[in-house]
Amino acid sequence: MRILPLLILLLVPLVHADKGAGFVQTPYTEQKVVFDFYLDDPQKINSALYWIRSLINPLMDSPYDMAPEFLDLKVIIHGTEIVTVARHNYEKYRDAVERMRYYAELGVEFRVCGLAAEDYGYRAEDFQDFIKVAPSAITELAHWQLQGYALIRPIVMEKNLSIEEIR
Repeated sequence: MRILPLLILLLVPLVHADKGAGFVQTPYTEQKVVFDFYLDDPQKINSALYWIRSLINPLMDSPYDMAPEFLDLKVIIHGTEIVTVARHNYEKYRDAVERMRYYAELGVEFRVCGLAAEDYGYRAEDFQDFIKVAPSAITELAHWQLQGYALIRPIVMEKNLSIEEIR
């Protein structure tokens, strides 16, 4: 008698094994997120910006159809990527700046650490017009988390293999 339940337990996974993954339609609601950008190479800003896109696009698309007003997003910049939002570097980082400007028009707030700006010799007027300068990145991160914002810190790694090579 004990063999039958054991046999059923062993065979049930085999019956369901060929169905593949199931799609989950999570019931997302308004988003409050603070992104912590602290990158070791300014070129990585482009990859880090994809993290914002990965949050915004699914929520603005169907079935959620959220308006940008339902996305309360902040980006705190305090690593080497600070040079990407300096006005004198616009030509060098044009693509990244224009993507950030687009996100800013959707309501994403971009804040630069005042301490980091000082380290780089920048003043508030040295930055793009959509940038706000905060006293300190660390105090900003703590403040927004205490206000209930989720913290996302993009991890940008070097891609050594193509998708085709590892698939």
